[in-house]
Amino acid sequence: MKRLGDGRFYLVREDVLTESMLKTIEVKKLLASGEVSTIQEAAKKIGLSRSAFYKYRDTVFPFESVARERILTIFIQLEDRKGSLATLLSVITDAKCNVLTIHQTIPVQGRANVTLSLDVTAMEVKMDRFIQGLKAPDFVESVSVISSGAL
Repeated sequence: MKRLGDGRFYLVREDVLTESMLKTIEVKKLLASGEVSTIQEAAKKIGLSRSAFYKYRDTVFPFESVARERILTIFIQLEDRKGSLATLLSVITDAKCNVLTIHQTIPVQGRANVTLSLDVTAMEVKMDRFIQGLKAPDFVESVSVISSGAL
């Protein structure tokens, strides 16, 4: 049996995090923005105890902060239409991501799969907004984040 707390990382949806974890992220945002100058002030403003903040501060991070200086791999299922890849690449370019690799399967029954590896170091939008932008074209059936790893 694997011991809990072995240092592995997991990507989880926001809606499964505890209230204390979410508030810890908010405290960190206040501190980073300079809106407050002390942990005590930020924790009080958010309604989090300092002990809860210290418990989670080194273990809970917004995805965007972890994704900086990273490679993001995305899997996209789409209808095979002329210009579809160009449209997706435009979304990627607008977000200031750098394409490292592209792999597109041969279309079968009007469907194709595209796997993109992106350097998201300079990305200028939040991850959820970026994914929404990739999902926006009507030819896109699904977008999945496969991995995010160090450069």
